Amino acid sequence: MPSPDRIWTAALVVIGDEILSGRTHDKNIAQVAGWLQVQGIRLMEVRVVPDIEVRIVQAVNALRTTHDYLFTTGGIGPTHDDISVDAVAAALGVPVVVHPEARRILEDYYATRGGVSEARLRMARTPEGADLIPNRMSGAPGIKIGNVHMLAGVPHIAAQMLDALTGTLEGGAPLLSETVGGFIKESEVADILREVEQAHPNCQIGSYPFFREGQVGANFVIRSTDANDLRSCVDSLCEALAEAGFDFTPGGI
Repeated sequence: MPSPDRIWTAALVVIGDEILSGRTHDKNIAQVAGWLQVQGIRLMEVRVVPDIEVRIVQAVNALRTTHDYLFTTGGIGPTHDDISVDAVAAALGVPVVVHPEARRILEDYYATRGGVSEARLRMARTPEGADLIPNRMSGAPGIKIGNVHMLAGVPHIAAQMLDALTGTLEGGAPLLSETVGGFIKESEVADILREVEQAHPNCQIGSYPFFREGQVGANFVIRSTDANDLRSCVDSLCEALAEAGFDFTPGGI
C-alpha cells in the first residue's frame, strides 16, 4: 500500500556524450519524471554526464545514497562506448558478469536476426548480483541492482522498461496537479501566489511564464498529494485572482 506520509524520491543520471554535444535531444527526463509521478515518487535531481567512467561513478555514488531510487539512461548498448554497466559495477564495488538469463534472452531474440555476436553479447553484461528489467521492444534487458535502475537511452525502449517496472516500486501518494493560466505578469501576482500557498501548506504553486501572441503571461501549476487540498487551493487562487481583477483560464493556456 502507498505510504502517503512518506515522500519517496528519485534521481536520474542521463549518460551520453551525444546529449551534451547537442546531437541528441534528451526526451527521457520528462518521460522518467512523468512515470515516477504516477508511482508516487518525486524526481528530485537530474545530472547529465559524459561517457567517462569516473564521472558516471561519481554521479551514481552521489545520488544513489541521497535518494530512494536512482535511474540511469544510456550506455547499456553493444558498442565500445557503452560503459554504464562497468561504471555502475565500479560504483557498487562488484565485478561485471555475463548474466545467464540476459544471454538466453539475447540468444532467443537474435536467433532469426543473425545470431549473438560478441558486440550483442555485451548487452548481457551486468554488475554481479543484478536482476533484469524486461524489454519487449528490442530484447536487450534493462538492469536493476539495489536501488539503481539502468534503462536504455533510446526513449521508446526506455518506455518499455518503465512499463515493466510499473507497480513494482514502493512509493507514496501520487502527486496531483491542476493549472490556472492567463495573460498575467508574474510580478503582479507574486504576493497572491505566496499568500495562497502559505494558506495551503499541503500544496505547492509553481509559476511558469510564457510569451505568446505578443503578450506576456503565466501558467500557475498547483500540486498536492491530497485531492481535497488541491481543490481548495485552486479555488482560493481563482478567487484571489478574480478579486484582484485578473482574467484567467482554469486548465491553463
